Amino acid sequence: MLPGLLVEFHHIYDFSVEILRNSNLTFTFKGPWCCGMDMLFTVDQSNIRHIMSSNFANYTKGPEFKEIFDVLGEGILTADSELWKNLRKASKVMFSHQGFRRFSMSTTRRKLKGGLVPLLNHFAEEGAVLDLQDVFLRFTSDTTLVTVTGSADPRSLSIEMQEVDEFAKALNDVAEGVMYRHVKPRFLWKLQRWFGFGQEKKLSKADATLKRMCAKFISAKREEITSHNFNGEAEDLLTYHMKLDATKYELLNPSDDKFLRDTMLALILAGRDTTGSALTWFFWLLSENPQVVSKIRQQINTSLPNDESMQFLNKLVYLHGALYEAMRLYPPVPFERMSPINQDVLPSGHKVDASMKIVIFIYALGRMEAVWGQDALEFKPERWVSKTGRLIEEPSHKFFTFNAGPRSCLGKHLAMSLMKTVVVEILQNYDFKVVQGQKIEPAPGPILRMKHGLRVTLTKRFSDCIKPDSVEPEQDTLNGRYLD
Repeated sequence: MLPGLLVEFHHIYDFSVEILRNSNLTFTFKGPWCCGMDMLFTVDQSNIRHIMSSNFANYTKGPEFKEIFDVLGEGILTADSELWKNLRKASKVMFSHQGFRRFSMSTTRRKLKGGLVPLLNHFAEEGAVLDLQDVFLRFTSDTTLVTVTGSADPRSLSIEMQEVDEFAKALNDVAEGVMYRHVKPRFLWKLQRWFGFGQEKKLSKADATLKRMCAKFISAKREEITSHNFNGEAEDLLTYHMKLDATKYELLNPSDDKFLRDTMLALILAGRDTTGSALTWFFWLLSENPQVVSKIRQQINTSLPNDESMQFLNKLVYLHGALYEAMRLYPPVPFERMSPINQDVLPSGHKVDASMKIVIFIYALGRMEAVWGQDALEFKPERWVSKTGRLIEEPSHKFFTFNAGPRSCLGKHLAMSLMKTVVVEILQNYDFKVVQGQKIEPAPGPILRMKHGLRVTLTKRFSDCIKPDSVEPEQDTLNGRYLD
């Protein structure tokens, strides 16, 4: 089966939809003999619930997963067993801390007003084309780096749109490299790593860059804490982890550079790429569905005064549903990989053992008619809003974007608030139009990015709530119709 998979690799996610739709939601992949590539692909809800919740103790990331993602060390994204439990326990306290939440939101708003808005104004005035995916990834890269390290704004998002820094480039190279490790026989990519050529050479250089840059952040933070005789509450995540009580969480010494580096990389990857990906696909879907834009703007104008607190963001139920709907169809993390410790029989009747890898194709899950109904491929935010106007929360084994069970995403609510803040700012102040003729498709990778970016043009708009009566109805630049 491997040659067939490699032939279809350029559109692996749509290929997974086709395979799983025709296989009653679960498909057994047989790899080459003695290569350890036997896998089970599934989007069966009962299987997902079993793996991620009911029999969670039997399913881990596994040593091979850690080997594939060796650049990330032993952070929360790759850890298992007791180490993972303790890392998660510490992270849970951190993400629920009001000081961190305030710091994260204020960092986002500062970058929004001081970085994103001036940039969008510039492109709107010039009438120039910009790559919205590049803009969002720069935005989330800057905000995540500040939130995690407490460092000064790297300003990769600016009117000059300078080439991305080496840290961001290294993260991109890592994402590309680990994806290819998933579909190459283990001996082959290890051989490439040993001789230092091909994709492994690029990955090795990226690894060295990340280690050097992380060491720089850690050293600067230690100096800052020492020179300022710091004894207050930590706001950024690096300071928080440096001050962790290692005995309380049974972790490695927080002063250990490797522990801090692995933690930093995991948190930066989790916050930077996923949010940038989600926003990109969301705005493309809006361009295809202008009626959704009108409904979101209407709710913004009726629910959100000049106050950006969480209380008002929580009133934007339709926007919340639209973001969920976008991530159902285009999940930022398109698959989850697990390994059984012992033999097991899944609810679907499929037998698995320790030599197999289980891949939950989240991208395909959101497109299954057997799971979401005959309109599964349609972008319908209304499916998330009840008749009384309340948000419908689907079970996590059905809407798997934020994972499920004990591994559910700790930053879910914060991520939703950050995205809503960005969307409100853009939709209140700009119309956007996607440049015709570009090919929109996902690139293979552990993060669902657009292969060719998303080129758009912008025009500034009057807010609906302050538009003078004498002004003609504003034309909807998404489709040439007039807004209500």
